[in-house]
Amino acid sequence: MVIGGQAVLVYGEPRMTRDIDITLDADIDALDKLLGALEGTSFRPIPSDVAEFAKSTRVLPIQDEQSKIRVDLIFSFSPYEHLAIQRSRPLNFQGVDVNFASAEDLIIHKLIAGRPRDIEDVSSILLRQPTLDTVYLEKWLKEFQKTLGRDFVTLFRSLKEK
Repeated sequence: MVIGGQAVLVYGEPRMTRDIDITLDADIDALDKLLGALEGTSFRPIPSDVAEFAKSTRVLPIQDEQSKIRVDLIFSFSPYEHLAIQRSRPLNFQGVDVNFASAEDLIIHKLIAGRPRDIEDVSSILLRQPTLDTVYLEKWLKEFQKTLGRDFVTLFRSLKEK
């Protein structure tokens, strides 16, 4: 499922992004299988110690040797991530369906990341996506609020009101 800046291009304002973030429907236990799938492609892992980096960050950064495009493959492990993947929507690019996070799940990801760029992205999504499942959004924001100790619901509501 595509998240991050590429997904913002679908739901929000167009902007430059230097990489592609993809959440996999797989846990870190699938690392060897994933590395096997990359064999014979032009994608190469970036870290020198792939296993250690992936296990400590739950991310496998790879780069296409030809285009130099970076792709961050993010291993999923929580019930929320699996649900977000199930809720993703396919968009067709040159005959290939590519799953993108729903607008709601993208907002959740962005609010949790919380960088200024992410908050701007949420604002642009809210402007361009007037029909959102607010009940779903606030349910998950409350869950993450308990775990992370940050008031995501109030932030979401204040951005929505602007």
